[in-house]
Amino acid sequence: MKSKPGTMGISTIAVHAGAMHGTPGDAVAPSLNQSVSFVMDTGTTEQMYTRYGNTPNAEIVQKRLALLEGAEAALVLSSGMGATTCAMLALLRPGDHLISSSWIYGGTHTLFTRELTAMGIELSFVDPLEPRGWRQALKKNTRAIFLESPVNPTCRVLDLASLRLIAKSEGIALVIDSTLASPVNLRPLEHGIDVVIHSATKYLNGHHDILAGAVMGSASFIDEVKQKMIVFGQAPDPFACWLLERGLKTIEVRILRQNENALKVATWCEGRKEISKVHYPGLASHPDHAIAKSMMRGFGGLMAIELAAGGNAAEGFIRKLKLFTHASSLGGVDSLVSEPRFTSHAKLSSKERAAIGIPDGFLRLSIGIENAEDLIADIEQALRASE
Repeated sequence: MKSKPGTMGISTIAVHAGAMHGTPGDAVAPSLNQSVSFVMDTGTTEQMYTRYGNTPNAEIVQKRLALLEGAEAALVLSSGMGATTCAMLALLRPGDHLISSSWIYGGTHTLFTRELTAMGIELSFVDPLEPRGWRQALKKNTRAIFLESPVNPTCRVLDLASLRLIAKSEGIALVIDSTLASPVNLRPLEHGIDVVIHSATKYLNGHHDILAGAVMGSASFIDEVKQKMIVFGQAPDPFACWLLERGLKTIEVRILRQNENALKVATWCEGRKEISKVHYPGLASHPDHAIAKSMMRGFGGLMAIELAAGGNAAEGFIRKLKLFTHASSLGGVDSLVSEPRFTSHAKLSSKERAAIGIPDGFLRLSIGIENAEDLIADIEQALRASE
């Protein structure tokens, strides 16, 4: 896929962008520069230092990520939460007001409600289903709107068009956590978003073996985020950057396979009596199917199911799975299963979880690149064995 006429396609960018052409004798595979310090030139204050995020492995992957998202610049940090924290601190000051979707990751919710408010930043949560909620929440000191889409773990997809109009008319920043989409399925900057955040641990890396985050936006804003990263010590290790670059090379083929697999698995699950509900935006039955279809290239590799028999059946089902690994995280080549009531939403009561669409018996499935038929067979045998 090419994003714009005259530009390189996603896979070409993912393999080549930011790298230098070698000379005879150089290694084809990128080198790992596992060092904190680098030799400086005399008479200059410029230095490469790992905490500054400007070492060779960081520079290459940051240039590649910026091109993948269509951004002026990108910054890699040590985790997704580090990326969110530094990005929001670069945007907001004491006395500012932040509007956030109420459908956000638990760690982000804690950051907003405990840390940002303690710094004197005002906070308002908005129900994304309330069309007038965003505009009604606006104040004279509103500086940013934050949302997550698609939403983890309910797979809801938010309409960016209306938010773009509000943000533009009010002159405020529009920030999205686009982790579940990846640049392959959605490039938010093309839809009027100002700042894009990813947990690079997930689809950007794709192999469940690094912890990293990324922020994309204008060059001036990324420079502000970098200053926060340096002060708070959120720069990634060179090895993490090297692994992230390696994972990025296959991002398009991985994501397209995961899109295809997840749609097949979700479609099959929708026909099973043991499953009362399937959450996947690629299904016509999904409440946001039309929105997702209009904005996204594909519907992603994350889906969720609700077992008709509830929480007890969920535990038995997980134990019987053979290909799906019971583990947290998502977005890798290996298929995973997790139960949000014991992970991301463990602090909420059963009633509180049900109110936000996560009842007992709700299971999140991160679909990998295995053969879809084998994943379906695994789910089928686990459903039968757990009856």
